[in-house]
Amino acid sequence: MQYTSTRDSSLSVSSSFAIAHGISAEGGLFVPKEIPQIDRAWLKELCDKEYPARAEQVLSLFLTDFTSGELAEAAAAAYTDGVFEEDWAAPLSDLSDGRFVLELWHGPTCAFKDMALQLLPHLMVSAARRALDGKQILILVATSGDTGKAALEGFCGVEGVKIAVFYPNDGVSPMQQLQMVTQRGENVAVYAIEGNFDNAQTEVKKIFTDPGVIARLAERGTVLSSANSINWGRLVPQIVYYFSAYADLVGCECIKLGDPVNFVVPTGNFGNILAGYYAKRMGLPVGKLICASNQNDVLADFMKSGVYDANRNFYTTMSPSMDILISSNLERLLYELCGKDDRQVAAMMEELKENRRYSIPPEMKARLDADFWGGTVGDEVCRGIIKKTLDEIGYLIDPHTSVAFGVYDQYKAETGDQTPAVILSTASPFKFAGSVLGALGAERPADEFAAVKALSQGTGAPIPENIAALEKAKIRFTKVLLPEEMPREIELFASQK
Repeated sequence: MQYTSTRDSSLSVSSSFAIAHGISAEGGLFVPKEIPQIDRAWLKELCDKEYPARAEQVLSLFLTDFTSGELAEAAAAAYTDGVFEEDWAAPLSDLSDGRFVLELWHGPTCAFKDMALQLLPHLMVSAARRALDGKQILILVATSGDTGKAALEGFCGVEGVKIAVFYPNDGVSPMQQLQMVTQRGENVAVYAIEGNFDNAQTEVKKIFTDPGVIARLAERGTVLSSANSINWGRLVPQIVYYFSAYADLVGCECIKLGDPVNFVVPTGNFGNILAGYYAKRMGLPVGKLICASNQNDVLADFMKSGVYDANRNFYTTMSPSMDILISSNLERLLYELCGKDDRQVAAMMEELKENRRYSIPPEMKARLDADFWGGTVGDEVCRGIIKKTLDEIGYLIDPHTSVAFGVYDQYKAETGDQTPAVILSTASPFKFAGSVLGALGAERPADEFAAVKALSQGTGAPIPENIAALEKAKIRFTKVLLPEEMPREIELFASQK
């Protein structure tokens, strides 16, 4: 399996190279040259396995320069040995009405990013041995809330790796911020950024293609990489849980092998739903991929119109991990939709950089419509959904998951589609306890941990151990930067022993 760049199809690199470097030198994203294909026998074999073995089976199709032993060890370390609260890393809950909820938040940071970021460090270390000749890796992460903590936790203490995380000041939930600024480990650094997530992400991308920064880091024996979903090593583990959810549906006899299933995905940077697209392209029987947006509805509008236009108001919502206007992973989808035309992708990305918008031609829009459907719901609707879901079926959800519930209701009302649907639940409600309490009509305490305790007492849901432990954690990182100050801080951090 070889990989190329969305902006330079002449490139041909191994998966180790793609994972170790994170992003291509010209700014494009690494993608597989060919998407592997599975058949019914392969899928049936997957159904009989535990989650780590399922991960190994899927990863082996994409990461062909890793040995089977390396992949098995990495999957076992990531998804067993008490890393996740549940015995099953990605349990599926049946709501008994044709809806199933894939709970992706039972990992150490209570968010779906753990599903990839508990595995990525193991892949990164193996990739570095092959591709970087012993150089130190400096990982840069721009986060809208969840990726930062999950990456910090995954890479904490990993030898030969440093990680710097940048989050929007006043743009994440209090619990998300506390998770990051109390992070243990000597190889980590955390910075707040004046501005929003797009400002942080744009600056990180600029640093990756800045020859001056790259040269100065190289003099210190340091190579940049990424733990955002722009890194293929972050994205490929997410493909696994689409297959696993389908296998669980077969296992509980909710569907027959070969029956189609829809997936409903709350997403901002487009990585989570893109993993589902790759699963479908591989041969997983997926009907529609339903893209759920909050008030920052640039993706939903793109799904409807074929025009991506980030020239719009930016809203701070109760689902902050989706407060994004520049969705980086959409570039990978564009590459597939336009027939792998790197020049066309590069032109669209240049137009986005210059004018914050681009449009796709009718033939690309037709391919988009074949696989995707998009919708959006605002905070007020989400509050009602959180309360209704708890009141009527006794199921507690976080604000991001409520976006998916709301958009799925829109989809069914518009299409009448009765295909069984898996809704991806991306975070524990205790990461947004104040917002969830407000939605339930309860008093919202000013203190975050008082809110956590009140939510548990009011609903009977247990507080995740990793969130409870934060109450006594020491704050380590308080620095706030302007985006243009990020390159200097990165070089200072890289030079520290």
